[in-house]
Amino acid sequence: MLLENRVALVTGSANGMGRGIAHRFADEGCDLVINDLDQAACERVAGEIRARGRRALACKADITRGDEIEAMTAAAIREFGKIDILVNNAGGVPGTAGRGNSDNITEAEWDRVVDLNLKGPFLVTMSVLPHMKKSGYGKILFVSSMGAVSPCVSVLHYHTAKAGVLGLSTNLAFELAPQRIFVNAIVPGPVDTTFWDALVPAGPEREALFDAIAKKEVPLERVGRPDDIAGPALFLASGLSDYVTGQVVYAAGGQPLLAHGATFNIEAFLMNRMRK
Repeated sequence: MLLENRVALVTGSANGMGRGIAHRFADEGCDLVINDLDQAACERVAGEIRARGRRALACKADITRGDEIEAMTAAAIREFGKIDILVNNAGGVPGTAGRGNSDNITEAEWDRVVDLNLKGPFLVTMSVLPHMKKSGYGKILFVSSMGAVSPCVSVLHYHTAKAGVLGLSTNLAFELAPQRIFVNAIVPGPVDTTFWDALVPAGPEREALFDAIAKKEVPLERVGRPDDIAGPALFLASGLSDYVTGQVVYAAGGQPLLAHGATFNIEAFLMNRMRK
């Protein structure tokens, strides 16, 4: 198995892409630290990992709070003795209700979203790094967003933070390469997860949105699933990528192939639907 005897911490792994990554890692022999803001949800996914025959630790922690991160890292080291793999997956735009463009963004909202999507991954990485340095090995993955490089909707704080994640990943890769700590990033395209709840609730409107995105923006003509991200994550977390660091992998159904000017405008689509 590709991750036999490895231990991974996956932030934001109680649902969506993080849960899909945790499941794929467990199937390849990895033990997991499951992290999210909801302890019951963490326990549920940890149970799913144990049902796959692997060990799992459920850790509720807010990744914007250094004290909670340190407690999570300490618990992981007590349980497993090491952390080989870190997947910085947690993030999103909770509570924004469509705010984030230059007409309605606020300083407080900027700080909150940037803290979650850029400062948080930085803090988790800084907490785990000493243990990777001590063991002389580590795989670190950052999850960015297509909006960081080719936005189809204006979400200034989120997309700026996700662009910062790419810079953080590249710089850490350069610094840590001599210590056999590999750092890479994944840029997902549109993936059907709870991330979209803050933009459009589940139901006919979301289905119409996904259908339009798939037809107008994704060359593979479908919206992604968590498993579509878990595959590239497995590659970057395993020995298959032991000569790969400082790279950005696009898992986006071919989205980067499209010219920027041809991309689908989510805001315009939603506004047109609301007028009908």
